[in-house]
Amino acid sequence: MTAYALLTAAFLLGALAFRRPELAVLAVPFALPLALGLQLARMPRISVALTIERERALEQDEVGVELVISSDRPVERLELMLFVPDGLEVASGKSSQSFRLGWDDSRTIALKLRCVRWGNYDVGVVHLRARDRLGLLVWETRLDRQQALRVYPLPETLQQIVQPVAAQVFTGNEVARQKGEGLEFADVRLFAPGDRVRSINWRATARRNELVVNERHPERNADVILFLDTFSDARAGGRSTLDLAVRATSTLASRYLERRDRVGLVSFGGSLSWLTPGMGPAQRYRIVDSLLESEIVFNYTWKDVSVIPARTLPPHALVLAVTPLLDERAAAALADLRGRGYDLAIVEVSPVPFVEPGPTDLDKLAYRLWLLRRQELRARYERLGVAVGTWSDEDPLAADSLEAALEGVRAYRRHARLARG
Repeated sequence: MTAYALLTAAFLLGALAFRRPELAVLAVPFALPLALGLQLARMPRISVALTIERERALEQDEVGVELVISSDRPVERLELMLFVPDGLEVASGKSSQSFRLGWDDSRTIALKLRCVRWGNYDVGVVHLRARDRLGLLVWETRLDRQQALRVYPLPETLQQIVQPVAAQVFTGNEVARQKGEGLEFADVRLFAPGDRVRSINWRATARRNELVVNERHPERNADVILFLDTFSDARAGGRSTLDLAVRATSTLASRYLERRDRVGLVSFGGSLSWLTPGMGPAQRYRIVDSLLESEIVFNYTWKDVSVIPARTLPPHALVLAVTPLLDERAAAALADLRGRGYDLAIVEVSPVPFVEPGPTDLDKLAYRLWLLRRQELRARYERLGVAVGTWSDEDPLAADSLEAALEGVRAYRRHARLARG
């Protein structure tokens, strides 16, 4: 249409400027289709309905998306493009298509989106471009049919986790050290008034000719607080320490909740958030949904752990920190927690694979000094009785996998317990 209008205007202006009426006649073949197209063309009312197969998915899952397009009048050529956010990709089908719509016609487009990275996504921004029958007019619009899609981190495989030192009074999967009602055998003793008949050990009674009862360890649960450091992170090649920390925290939350422990979350950084300890599948969704909001917010304010509500950090809770140990504020907060008597363990998401030494000798010296400073920080925690396990995730089978990092924490705690004993 623009070309027809320009040619018509050019011939008419030429006729006026050069006083040549034949130039005005040459404008007629272009002016007539232009006038006819403007007279007949009407902007179509196009409707788009979008549905998503499900609202929650794991990384690498494929989620179906369906679009139904209809119009109140024929559209000779309709071009449609569905905007796909970063972190999702088209697994099958096409997000951009062009087609024709007739009277009372509709078109259904189905495609699959692959979830590449965890996060909150809004799917449903649709760009439309319609052309009239003569190809003179083009209408463009942007429709917002957004629907929320939550993509959860793919959990790591863990055989064992860090055992809390103290158990609570509620029933769980943790075998307590004290004796009481339970399933795990502890010892035998002589019968005393008030003992239940079902606790009598009849074989031992027959050997000793006096009533003997079994003592057992009760099954208890524990309070576990996952401490996520969001002060700073290291990034390289589309990956970051925060990404790994969120994956580790999600995995640990799932494993502890499977044991019927009470699990809470503290996201400690430029923006502070927390979840009080809870149990069950609902708590898992609350924790993972909160993790999806995790981001690095730069803030120079020095936060203290005293700003965290007391009920968020129950006494005798295991505080398991997931941190790159890059910010002094997070390091000081963890030392403060240890000073308050909390059972603290640290999973260090190593930033070393994300940092390359510079080419000059001065850069290499600074890199070595930085590594020495990190070693000194880990040694400082060990002097406080805090186990530190390092995880880099370069190779899931390597010695520095998440499983190996937790084994390092467990080994340190076993050694410390034996040393105290």
